[in-house]
Amino acid sequence: MSTSAAYAHPDIVPREKLSFGFDRDIPKYWLGGDAFKTRFCDAMSTIFPEGERFFISCVRDFRDQVTDPQLQEEIKHFMRQEGQHGIVHSQFNEHLTKQGIRVARLEGVMKWWLFDVLRKYLPKKHTLALTAASEHLTAIMAEALFTRKTVMGDADPRMFAMYAWHAMEEMEHKAVAFDVMQKVAKVWYPRRVLALVETTLAFNFNVLSFTNAMLRRDGFSRWQRVKLFAKGLGWVYGPGGMFMGCWRAYWRYYKPGFHPWQDAPSPLYQVWVEAFNRSGDPVEAGREVYAAAT
Repeated sequence: MSTSAAYAHPDIVPREKLSFGFDRDIPKYWLGGDAFKTRFCDAMSTIFPEGERFFISCVRDFRDQVTDPQLQEEIKHFMRQEGQHGIVHSQFNEHLTKQGIRVARLEGVMKWWLFDVLRKYLPKKHTLALTAASEHLTAIMAEALFTRKTVMGDADPRMFAMYAWHAMEEMEHKAVAFDVMQKVAKVWYPRRVLALVETTLAFNFNVLSFTNAMLRRDGFSRWQRVKLFAKGLGWVYGPGGMFMGCWRAYWRYYKPGFHPWQDAPSPLYQVWVEAFNRSGDPVEAGREVYAAAT
């Protein structure tokens, strides 16, 4: 970890073979009955399996050059966590397929973009920088999703639990790709900054376009989708929305001396870990996170 980091990071603990109750019926619009909010989160779920595979590949490119035993161990656990995230989201995505969502087509778009374009044509240092930027985005979003009940509080408990588990593990390994980028790949500052700009634009474009595709598949007309977006974008970007709580953390990445562990872990992280260690149940841990949110 960088000497400029202010907080000791928690252990990276892969948690495998978790059950979220996907074998039971989950409401089609599981986030408060709201079509836009639900499909926005569902769109993220369709991005994650190929995205996690991309992250693993980009870190693995430099694994043989890592001489620090601690970083080697963190990379191993990072890869196991990301692999589990892809597996669980793929399990949920099967439910989206049953609803008529063309998940395979959306995942195919992501696979083409990440592996047939980015991995094929960009330098490995740059795809690693994109990975580090993506990990920063997911980590700060993870905290923003659960700090306030107004964002995810109306979610079905099983879906809340799935995203809470994913979020807490993102907090655990948020610096791994960054440390490989800085210590091993020696990525210079302008590339790091450019990668975050590119990742920010690409993430928002992909999620919003996939959300639109899902709503269209659900049978909403163009005008209905315009109205859904007009209302829903406030939940994403507006005051009190999903991203409003993470802007300061987002901009800190652009500071030359930045390190992810200059930001302390969310208090909700410890709530989740203690609840999960006590119960072994991610759904129960999700309930305790909900109870602790403001």
